[in-house]
Amino acid sequence: MSVLSRPEFHSEEAAFAHLEKTVWAGMPVCPHCGGVDRITKVKANVEKRIRLGLWRCGDCKKQFTVKVGTVFEHMRLPLHKAMQAVYLMTSSKKGISAHQLHRILEITYKSAWFLAHRIREAMRDGHVGQFGGNGGVVEVDETFIGRIKGTEKKAAYHHKMKVLALVDRDSGKARTMVIEGVRAEHLMPIIAKNVAREATVMTDEHWGYNPVREFYAAHKTTAHRAGEYVNPEDHTIHSNTVEGYFSIFKRGMKGIYQHCGEQHLHRYLAEYEFRYNYRSGNGYNDPDRSRMALHGIVGKRLTYGGPEKVA
Repeated sequence: MSVLSRPEFHSEEAAFAHLEKTVWAGMPVCPHCGGVDRITKVKANVEKRIRLGLWRCGDCKKQFTVKVGTVFEHMRLPLHKAMQAVYLMTSSKKGISAHQLHRILEITYKSAWFLAHRIREAMRDGHVGQFGGNGGVVEVDETFIGRIKGTEKKAAYHHKMKVLALVDRDSGKARTMVIEGVRAEHLMPIIAKNVAREATVMTDEHWGYNPVREFYAAHKTTAHRAGEYVNPEDHTIHSNTVEGYFSIFKRGMKGIYQHCGEQHLHRYLAEYEFRYNYRSGNGYNDPDRSRMALHGIVGKRLTYGGPEKVA
């Protein structure tokens, strides 16, 4: 027996029961009218082409399953295979490629690729609230990865995609976003939106962070170009936590996924951010991460090639 021997990973009926328990918490809700009082289960019948997991709302007279109104709506794959994919993606520290999913789940590569993006969409957080609200420390850093399609390769970073990350030391959580550039005009609006003014901000010596000292309780830096990664007088002054986050992200992107287009980068960031925020160091295990990802499927849709053809 193994973790993947659980019923929801092999039985379609058990998969629907597991997803209903996770999403509805024992109280079915009609996604069409929001009704909860007159919901009845429709018994599956293969001969009459009545599918598994079907429910009927007595208020609006419409039928639905737990997949309606989620990233799994209109998914043609068996739900138990999607449950396996969710568990594999949430338990693999550096990710799992679509090719690997295609081989393990015995589905087409195209289906595996799209399923992985559905799950990344479920992992995406709305980024509510600010870091450092109690006067804590927030580490901020930027990095570069891949190449912007159509740009000329140069010696510096101008042809690369740019990512900003913030890590709250108190909560141990990270936030990441794709940015247009690394000048102060690009960095400061994002920092202002996500970091409370009473926070102490830790960065490297990059000049784009210079305005931070004007708006925050404190701004402390280390001189990376001089080989200083921890302040020799005060060992709490460093940005090594966010650098460690980037090391996991880059090893996964280069070693597992190898290539990512600019239009998809925000979802890969959501994937690594999700696993980092719900890691064992923050008190979560693999089943917890899987359950949190399933909670995130509600209210989101992702269609193949639309609406902006970035799926």
